[in-house]
Amino acid sequence: MTTKDYTTSFTVDQPAKEVFDAINNVRGWWSEEIVGDADRFGAEFRFHHKDLHRSTHKITEFVPGEKVVWHVADGQINFVKDKTEWDGTDIVFDIERKGDQTELRFAHIGLVPTIECYGGCSGAWGFYVGESLRHLITTGKGEPARKE
Repeated sequence: MTTKDYTTSFTVDQPAKEVFDAINNVRGWWSEEIVGDADRFGAEFRFHHKDLHRSTHKITEFVPGEKVVWHVADGQINFVKDKTEWDGTDIVFDIERKGDQTELRFAHIGLVPTIECYGGCSGAWGFYVGESLRHLITTGKGEPARKE
């Protein structure tokens, strides 16, 4: 049996540079409580959401207009038994211009249906990438988690 990593994708009319810039504006689409830099190779940032989830991400690939990869160096997910399910996973944003549109392909490598947080985490990515990030790209305004 093969287990598939969580993936989603969408296309927009905006150029690849705008998609790339929006991805790196993590506070504009994922959470206003991001601590650290999220816009350059080698940078590290921390995410936390209430007492439910915290994680530290290191940017391991950063190719302007094409690709961004975050490696989850450390995480704690408090609503599942194994609180370290995200540790060592990679979050990948691939950008490709196709004709007059730009496709964004998102994958969370290691977020698979066999782990407990898959349902909640894939649902959250569906919203934050599929809706909030897409809105940030297309309208200039995302829907990130607000500061507590």
